[in-house]
Amino acid sequence: MKSYIAEAIGTFVLVFFGVGSAVLAGGEIGFTGISLAFGLTIVAAAYSIGQISGAHLNPAVSLGALVAGRINAATFVGYSIFQTIGAIVGALAIYLIATNAMAGHDVATSGLGQNGWGAGYGGEFNMVAALIFEVVATAVFLVVILGVTQDDTGSPLLAGLVIGLTLTMIHLVGIPVTGTSVNPARSIGPALFVGGTALSQLWLFIVAPFVGAAIGGALHKARITSP
Repeated sequence: MKSYIAEAIGTFVLVFFGVGSAVLAGGEIGFTGISLAFGLTIVAAAYSIGQISGAHLNPAVSLGALVAGRINAATFVGYSIFQTIGAIVGALAIYLIATNAMAGHDVATSGLGQNGWGAGYGGEFNMVAALIFEVVATAVFLVVILGVTQDDTGSPLLAGLVIGLTLTMIHLVGIPVTGTSVNPARSIGPALFVGGTALSQLWLFIVAPFVGAAIGGALHKARITSP
């Protein structure tokens, strides 16, 4: 239970500062600032709760670890549930802050950092582009995570930094495409408060990261991307 709670808290922090940077400060810090906010949050989590739970903070990361043989099915399910709870609470906190601004914040028009694609969203990429990006980016993310945390050949002292920088890189490319998910929990939280198109498109940000994570985990387990 301690590790489950750590995952919930860590995912809350990821959404609060990552999504929060987009919703509350996006106009001031831009895509680069938002990307760094997500990456730095992962670095902080890795070096604080990493020894407790591994700091997955992402059901896709947990699935990749399951496929690679790092965790069992029960741990995957428990982690995924608590990660999603943490993400929802994090999105709620951002919603309460944003909607209590003096200038106001209309979630229906301004959103809440939700992921998406198509007309009126980001660079207006279509569903195929969104699907390809999320699968590829999540697979790469898992290859890096599993490689840098491998017991015998990994780099435990640098793992948190490498993983955080990789997530920053992924956001720098992906924000115009999908807002960057690579994390079903991160996508579920904001979508629940935005509703409408965000909810109707949510399936992609669950399916694609899981597919990408399974590919990354399988590549690592087959030693194609590991020694």
